[in-house]
Amino acid sequence: MTDILSVESLGKDYKVRGSPFGRKALVTAVDDCSFAVAQNEVLGLVGESGSGKSTLARLLTCLIPPDRGRIVLENAAVDVRSARDRRRVSRRIQMVFQDSYASLNPRHTAAEEVAFGIAARGEPRSAAERQAREALALVGLAPSLFAERYPHELSGGQRQRVNIARAIALSPKIVILDEAVSALDKSVQAQVLNLLGSLKDTLGLTYLFISHDLDVVRYMSDRVVVMYLGKVMEIGSVDAVYDTPAHPYTKALIASRLSTDPTRRTAAAPVIGDPPSPINPPPGCRFSSRCPIVEPICRAREPRLTGFGCDQHRLTACHAHIAGSGHRLAPAVEGEESS
Repeated sequence: MTDILSVESLGKDYKVRGSPFGRKALVTAVDDCSFAVAQNEVLGLVGESGSGKSTLARLLTCLIPPDRGRIVLENAAVDVRSARDRRRVSRRIQMVFQDSYASLNPRHTAAEEVAFGIAARGEPRSAAERQAREALALVGLAPSLFAERYPHELSGGQRQRVNIARAIALSPKIVILDEAVSALDKSVQAQVLNLLGSLKDTLGLTYLFISHDLDVVRYMSDRVVVMYLGKVMEIGSVDAVYDTPAHPYTKALIASRLSTDPTRRTAAAPVIGDPPSPINPPPGCRFSSRCPIVEPICRAREPRLTGFGCDQHRLTACHAHIAGSGHRLAPAVEGEESS
């Protein structure tokens, strides 16, 4: 498959107050992230709160500039300092946010909200209104009933459908869904997820699906990226990552899912301890302070995202899977004699 979007060693830092005396500290929200999204793929992005998922989404939409690395969109690097490139990104990438109410202008009707972006690109008002009504119909909101309603007159699921209509009305290639269904109840959530699947097939869309709900990510995604404290820990097909997780953090994340089966109760916490402060992360592997298989090499040297096994697309940043790393569980270097 052809990659429509890729990021290479992307990084973003924030200066925050680090002490009561006003000294500034540096928080690395996204650190050396690299991955690619194929055309018409759904790439899931998971991780604990504070792992950098939403910051990464904002970097990809040029809402904030990166401090390091680069973004490549349709085989052309994006220069975030260029107004022309930012317009190119806005034409190709749209985003749906978590808070459906805060994302909408309370003074705009549903049709006005969807038409606003279309008109801002130079379309005549009549054409923008027509396209807005078509987009509302696509997301299951009959224009005759919903076009003239204001956000406070809509339910949460209906408001999120307006947000989705606003995104697809601009004919993007990629839609980033940042916790887009997490605020909805389960029955409405299922309807919106099915709608997203239908729109993907009908319009040929590519999704970056960000969620803390691992079951929803598995249902929606083709591949998954696991992040922890600003770093990518594992990448692979959704079935491979969920069925045979490689990184200890991924294993803990998968094990933390709630089950409706009473015979599958969790007897002990999958991972202990709180995530370290992003102002002062541990040396070496970011997960070393909570990892059950940590060894001295883990604290001494940061593991690089490395392929392992027979699947060349399966990557993990764990010394236990890097040949010759010095970890007792690491495979031997090819050609090395066993002792």
